[in-house]
Amino acid sequence: MTLNATSGNACPSPMKPTSNGVFQGDNPLDYALPLAILQICLVLVVTRGLAYLLRPLRQPRVIAEIVGGILLGPSALGRNKSYLHAVFPPKSLTVLDTLANIGLIFFLFLAGLELDPKSVRQTGKQAFGIAMAGISLPFAIGIGSSFVLHETINRGGDSTTFLVFMGVALSITAFPVLARILAELKLLTTNVGRMAMSAAAVNDIAAWILLALAVALSGKSQSPLVSLWVFLSGCGFVICSILIVPPIFKWMAQRCHEGEPVEEIYICATLAVVLAAGFATDAIGIHAMFGAFVIGVLVPKDGPFASALVDKVEDLVSGLLLPLYFVSSGLKTDVATIRGLQSWGLLAFVIFTASFGKIVGTVVVSLFCKVPFNEALMLGFLMNSKGLVELIVLNIGKDRKVLNDQTFAIMVLMALFTTFITTPLVIAVYKPARKTADYKYRTIERKTANSQLRILACFHGARNIPSMINLIEASRGIQKRDALCVYAMHLKELSERSSSILMVHKARKNGLPFWNKGQRADSNHVIVAFEAYRQLSQVSVRPMIAISSMASIHEDICATAERKRAAVIILPFHKHQRLDGSLDITRNDFRSVNKRVLEYAPCSVGILVDRGLGGTSQVSASNVSYCITVLFFGGGDDREALAYGGRMAEHPGIRLVVLRFVLEHRIVGEIVRVDVGESSSTKIISEDEEFLAEYKLKIANDDSIVYEEKIVKSAAETVATIREFNCCNLFLVGRRPAGEVAYALKRSECPELGPVGGFLASQDCPATASVLVMQQYHNGVPIEFISEVEEQLSDRDPESA
Repeated sequence: MTLNATSGNACPSPMKPTSNGVFQGDNPLDYALPLAILQICLVLVVTRGLAYLLRPLRQPRVIAEIVGGILLGPSALGRNKSYLHAVFPPKSLTVLDTLANIGLIFFLFLAGLELDPKSVRQTGKQAFGIAMAGISLPFAIGIGSSFVLHETINRGGDSTTFLVFMGVALSITAFPVLARILAELKLLTTNVGRMAMSAAAVNDIAAWILLALAVALSGKSQSPLVSLWVFLSGCGFVICSILIVPPIFKWMAQRCHEGEPVEEIYICATLAVVLAAGFATDAIGIHAMFGAFVIGVLVPKDGPFASALVDKVEDLVSGLLLPLYFVSSGLKTDVATIRGLQSWGLLAFVIFTASFGKIVGTVVVSLFCKVPFNEALMLGFLMNSKGLVELIVLNIGKDRKVLNDQTFAIMVLMALFTTFITTPLVIAVYKPARKTADYKYRTIERKTANSQLRILACFHGARNIPSMINLIEASRGIQKRDALCVYAMHLKELSERSSSILMVHKARKNGLPFWNKGQRADSNHVIVAFEAYRQLSQVSVRPMIAISSMASIHEDICATAERKRAAVIILPFHKHQRLDGSLDITRNDFRSVNKRVLEYAPCSVGILVDRGLGGTSQVSASNVSYCITVLFFGGGDDREALAYGGRMAEHPGIRLVVLRFVLEHRIVGEIVRVDVGESSSTKIISEDEEFLAEYKLKIANDDSIVYEEKIVKSAAETVATIREFNCCNLFLVGRRPAGEVAYALKRSECPELGPVGGFLASQDCPATASVLVMQQYHNGVPIEFISEVEEQLSDRDPESA
């Protein structure tokens, strides 16, 4: 790789790898290894810091890495020559560029893994036409603008090679960047998002072919026959790889079974094949990254083999080595070379032509395909996003002397601007109609007891599945076949990792993120669990997956509940049970998700504190034998818990105990009375009495339901009574119980569970039963009452209870 322009024509002396230390008079910055360590640490601090600052702007991390590379280069910090020659001296650039290119090779291998040839072959005519328009018009405009640049600031190079590079640079769409923007804006599973992803995949393939052509033309030889031989040899490499490589990887994949670790020999062999392919394409005269990309595309995407490869390679490459490539680009980017009215005018000209070609070409063809104008315009903005692929093109052009310093800086700024502006433009244009689904049953408590109950059951991983299925089994009763409908949603975080884009391919066309039905049944144990339960029971179960960042995944949950007309959302608690019975935090992010769902849910919400409901495996219907206890203090949430318990009691294997707590009116001492207004308290009491009266009539002849009333004088008596019923399998409680009895309990560390649920989940309660904390839909309980109770009790000495 050619050295930076700052190195001049002199060849720097080679650096020794390691020093003898400062105590022996050596400066570590004069040696390759310690200097490379310093460079990597500096790059990580700057790029990660910028990514954190840009997160509120909803920008992809590639923006922070490009900006960080420019800041570390001669455009900003590099203006201090002492810093530049100490941290990035010319003699260190060979080592830095080598590490950066190794990272690039493996990143392109991961990019190939993300690109599924089957999805590209299945691309519809609309997406294919949009992709072709998004390539051809910008390519033609890029060739036209190359004449302007060649005659002004890029004189002296090969005009044919330069115009091909300009055409490729202006016609590229960054597939990984586009996927992340779509995921951030919740557009992955919309019609626009699917069309944009399909078009970008086709665009990506075409861009690599055009780039291979540009590289073939950019050789040192002036003979066109040499370029032809390079291009034909590259085609031969691709054909041989298609014939030889897939059978080998298929053989490896067949020996990797779900749930078992992939043998190290297969991982090492694959990485060796990637490096060998890179060597072959570099020897041909095409960049080594092409070979790695081809191998990545040919690796089978089904089964655990591809996932294991990603897990082994990705964090080291994307987190550590790849940012060096952006710094390598930044060291070649000197914004100071863009000086004068002509240069800045050319920058504006390049940005305009790049954006005009992409946006206009995409919009025109989209309108021809009868896509609505605002969606067509949004597609144009999305297809205009650049990214790492753009930088690869520009770096190859710079290294091969096709682009000079000024042209390179202009093109880098163009890529940065077009990518940065994509998200704000899409947000400005895309204004989806906020249609609120008007459905009748948003709570479990309802007048029509035989109506269908729809549950949205969420889970984080395989650990939550047995208890969730056992809870669903307990909820189905013995009514008609369609009495219960369950949507099982797997909550998956869309992180900044490259492999997150693999999840994009698993979407269904109903506007919600679903698993692909075309997958083999044994390819996912989660699907197997719910599919087996669906076939063995009379419950309609539909597994789905929500792919989003943890900060916004609650929007997916609430939107899905709205669309599917769910009456209740079941969420797993953010703690899991350890072997000793105590609860340990899984991830605090899950707690934040639960809080936001409780705040914004369009229906009732339940939080399941799982202590192994039914054990670690699914319990068949004939073996269900649970004792469920409802702790009733009063209020809408407690009525919701009792209504759910009544549904469960329809199951022949369930015994329900309803325990109502009543405060002895003569007691004023230990129980703190809360003044909430006569009208509010009277209304709640009347609603509770009416509900309980109807419930008692309904269960009069039902031996499986036991109703008891406990008169308590203090919080200690309440706790003692609860402990008497600790032998049950599941507690059902309300999150916001109405009454001084519940709020006299010690305040919980988890306010999302409420006072009773928090006590049952705390270490102070030796409970072995699972706990389901219910919150009724907001219209069912006066929020003012709850806030007044909590406000008055917040100042009370906790020891008074």
